[in-house]
Amino acid sequence: MAYDENLAARIRDEVGGVPGVMEKKMFGGLAFLVNGNMSVSASGNGGMMLRCWPERTDEFVAQGAERVVMRGKEMNGWIRVSDDLLADDEILATWVAVGLDYARSLPPK
Repeated sequence: MAYDENLAARIRDEVGGVPGVMEKKMFGGLAFLVNGNMSVSASGNGGMMLRCWPERTDEFVAQGAERVVMRGKEMNGWIRVSDDLLADDEILATWVAVGLDYARSLPPK
């Protein structure tokens, strides 16, 4: 499945002007990296995948996100937000901010 170009454009609008942001195709989607660290992506599996603080994963899951499953294992610090939750631009902006804030907290690569 290809990533949603419309979602990628909406994410691009949110990250525009943020220093150190670059786009890179990865995980079957289009990722937006901050200083080399993945923050958010328009996922090739639908919706948006983003990084967050591992210890806050449960909090974000309670808000409607899902843990990302990699190689059969649920991952703390990686969440997916479904397309239906991203219909509203303000909600999209909130989730993008989570990914951006986490990526900015990491040392540059």
